[in-house]
Amino acid sequence: MPPPPPTEPITLAALVPSLCRHLADMRRDAGRPVLVGVSGAQGSGKSTLCRQLAAALGADGLAAAVLSLDDLYLPRAARLRLAAEVHPLLATRGVPGSHDVALGETVIAALLGGDGPVSVPRFDKAADDRAAVAEWVAAPIDVLLFEGWCVGATPQAATALVAPVNALEAEEDRDGRWRRHVNAALGAYAALWDRLDLLIELRAPGFEIVARWRGEQEAVLGARAMPPAALARFLAHYERLTRHMLAGGVARRGQPADIVLALDDDRRVVAARGLPPG
Repeated sequence: MPPPPPTEPITLAALVPSLCRHLADMRRDAGRPVLVGVSGAQGSGKSTLCRQLAAALGADGLAAAVLSLDDLYLPRAARLRLAAEVHPLLATRGVPGSHDVALGETVIAALLGGDGPVSVPRFDKAADDRAAVAEWVAAPIDVLLFEGWCVGATPQAATALVAPVNALEAEEDRDGRWRRHVNAALGAYAALWDRLDLLIELRAPGFEIVARWRGEQEAVLGARAMPPAALARFLAHYERLTRHMLAGGVARRGQPADIVLALDDDRRVVAARGLPPG
């Protein structure tokens, strides 16, 4: 069932106060730190929303931190080994199988249950490698916001992997080996998704808008931005799973996302399900 429409489109920022109250209530009722997943296609506003939520929670006296799935990418050398041993397309970061899931479990456990500073990895996208210096975050915290483009993604059925979804798959993954590997790797990510106490999905209106949204992000980088052709190729790696997620392939513990915010082309919320009142 699609999310019901609000009375009129609203910005994600306008929802921060009510979401913040909801997260604070969750923390109080649970009597322990809570882990909140924020999922959405590239450029949908996940990082901005998480920063705003963390700031609002902090203003209310709650310790909050943000962990990005991007910061769990395998080092470049490890991805190049996968490319040589499994499939050349695995050199490109982003898809399941290019993250260190065990590291994610360790960091999340330390942030939620530790006592003292925790070393949190950061990824340097300009260098396409894990940053040499990690960030130190004081633990334990009250609310950990875990954001990423495929947070909560579920594996596809084997039959869905047969036909390529774009030219990249048709020309460079003709036997389907890459997409089968990615789909199989996604199964291990359930260890992360199942830890979530709440899953918020920012649902794009379609895959086509992702190129524009990501292009806007690239424009901010100036000289370091990817050329349009390179960006199109990069996004092609994400297309299959993004389309699957937009069709409902998002869950935690076997249930759909707790809160679904359907966005328009300008990232305004035009429909919502599970949104707390107020």
